[in-house]
Amino acid sequence: MNIYVGNMSYDTTEDHLRQAFEGYGEVETVKVITDRDSGRPKGFAFVEMSSKDEGMAAISGLSGQELNGRELNVNEAKPRTESGNRGGGNGSRNSY
Repeated sequence: MNIYVGNMSYDTTEDHLRQAFEGYGEVETVKVITDRDSGRPKGFAFVEMSSKDEGMAAISGLSGQELNGRELNVNEAKPRTESGNRGGGNGSRNSY
């Protein structure tokens, strides 16, 4: 099960998240999302748990809990949609 973790402190590491989620079951992957230009954390991450039951337990147990001074927002991750328009800015606005 893939889980979205938001409202994270910029100091939160993948190890911090792994430790928090391991209390609810087997953690397969942890990925803190970073800005591609600066490399700095964006304040959210994705955690993949080995089963839906473990993931749901982690969501209910960790949502609203404080980690590194911030109250976490923890939800089931929604599948990513491919929209085709990635904001390339090739004259689509106000092109006179």
